[in-house]
Amino acid sequence: MREERGQLRGDQVISEAYTLWGSIAGNATATKGSKLYVRGTIYGDLDVLVGGRVHVYGKITGHLTVKDGAKVILSGVVGKDAVNEGGRLYIDSNAEVMGRVMTSDGETQIDPNAKVGSM
Repeated sequence: MREERGQLRGDQVISEAYTLWGSIAGNATATKGSKLYVRGTIYGDLDVLVGGRVHVYGKITGHLTVKDGAKVILSGVVGKDAVNEGGRLYIDSNAEVMGRVMTSDGETQIDPNAKVGSM
């Protein structure tokens, strides 16, 4: 598993097992084959495409978008909206979504203790 403890600049595409302890100053995309653990911060949006798997413990300052066939567990913070467009999104009791949670397709579960809409 690859680990990043530093600071990356620019948009990043992840397609492998990857733990982010540091930060990404840009948008991130998790593609098929990715198993991304966000323990640091993404200063931008996170898009999870078909076949992507993500667990967010840290913070995303932008939007989280879950595409068809992707799976995301949110235990951290999303600064804007969390949008499910056909995947599986689980927002656990420790999570906070500062914007809205929207589901156009797919399965979204929100723990009753999660904070949603805290803007």
